[in-house]
Amino acid sequence: MPKLNPQQKAAAQYINGPLLVLAGAGSGKTSVITRKISWLIRDYGIPPRNIVAVTFTNKAAREMKTRVADLMDGQHSKELQISTFHSFGLKILREHLEQIGYRPGFSLYDGEDSQALLSKLLRGQYSGKNNPAEAVRYQISMWKNNLISPAEAPLAAGGESIQDVAARVYGEYERHLQAYNAMDLDDLILKPVRLFQNQPEILEEWRRRVRYLLVDEYQDTNLCQYELVKLLAGNRGMLTVVGDDDQSIYTWRGAHPENLKQLQQDFPLLKVVKLEQNYRSTGRILKAANALIANNPHICE
Repeated sequence: MPKLNPQQKAAAQYINGPLLVLAGAGSGKTSVITRKISWLIRDYGIPPRNIVAVTFTNKAAREMKTRVADLMDGQHSKELQISTFHSFGLKILREHLEQIGYRPGFSLYDGEDSQALLSKLLRGQYSGKNNPAEAVRYQISMWKNNLISPAEAPLAAGGESIQDVAARVYGEYERHLQAYNAMDLDDLILKPVRLFQNQPEILEEWRRRVRYLLVDEYQDTNLCQYELVKLLAGNRGMLTVVGDDDQSIYTWRGAHPENLKQLQQDFPLLKVVKLEQNYRSTGRILKAANALIANNPHICE
């Protein structure tokens, strides 16, 4: 296993408070996360069941889990909680269905299911070819990702036609999901956030269970995902997030690279470590890339 450079080692071994690791592509950020998890277990005695690491794709989660298992010689691998945001949200919801008004065996609607339901709700107002269900589904998804409720949607719509349509049907869409004992994909993050906001005793239970939280590709979090992270971390701030403010790929679905700066405001004791050594690209490529991103407004100073 390659040794960590001084910056990587500093990031991996720091657990005295919230930590932001600014890491570009090829800088070894996955190594930092996986080494940190192994050190949390081996050197600091935190049980693997009390460590949660979240990322954005199943592939990234599997890779991270495999690498940690290799570092631990296969020990504790079954107890590791490394998953996507949505899988982690689903785990929370399955334990608290009654508290959110759902029954066991609920349905999970994908994009097509949600669009079909919205098309049905809009059918009396629009013909088949003119039915704006797809655009409405996208707008409602964006509102959920930005923590905007059906009651707040009319004000958020701002007089734009498709947003006004979405605002009118948003509440009805939610009522139908509840009646069908169903959720959409955005609910897997939104409903845990609302659960924690409305029932502090459940939030405290999860804070006791999640003794350390790690987030990969943090620049791709939306407001709802960030709120989930902030709620779980609480005042203890036992949190490490790794992000590259020049590589956000999910802005089209609500990602907020600005969350990197917001983190510094919400966690005043935040320590920032920059991984500046690149192990993939040549000096010429790096020089050209740095020139291109020099004026990026999301860069954290």
